[in-house]
Amino acid sequence: MQLLTPVIAMLRSRQLSRQFRDIERCIRKLPKRNRTRLGTLTLREIGQASRCDFPHLYGTPPEARYHAWGRGTDVGYERARSSNAEVALRGIALWLAVAYHETKNSPHASLQPQYRQLQQLLRELKEIHQHGTDNRTEDWMQTSAVA
Repeated sequence: MQLLTPVIAMLRSRQLSRQFRDIERCIRKLPKRNRTRLGTLTLREIGQASRCDFPHLYGTPPEARYHAWGRGTDVGYERARSSNAEVALRGIALWLAVAYHETKNSPHASLQPQYRQLQQLLRELKEIHQHGTDNRTEDWMQTSAVA
């Protein structure tokens, strides 16, 4: 089993890398308003996942909990490719949350680059969210000053 575990981790790393590229491409195509919403949804999903006993298995059906890894990223990835904008946003948020928790404290070196990439993307979403919130507050203050 000790020989098989690094191979499984490497295969998982490749799968997450491939999915990450597609997810990142989807995020880059989103309008700024939707990226702000995505930041909020992702933060909520990460929080909900962290309250689970096994955060990396968030979004995984109970019968699939004993696989090598959970199905949350697959479910999120499928939803992210949806033509429905709301479903796609929620799918991206789910994928980001599960991938974040799966790679966060991974002892496998092959998964560390994915964690760094995810952190960078999450930081960008956080900054967009913060700037979007500040702008709305300023707009609200200007509108109320006119009235």
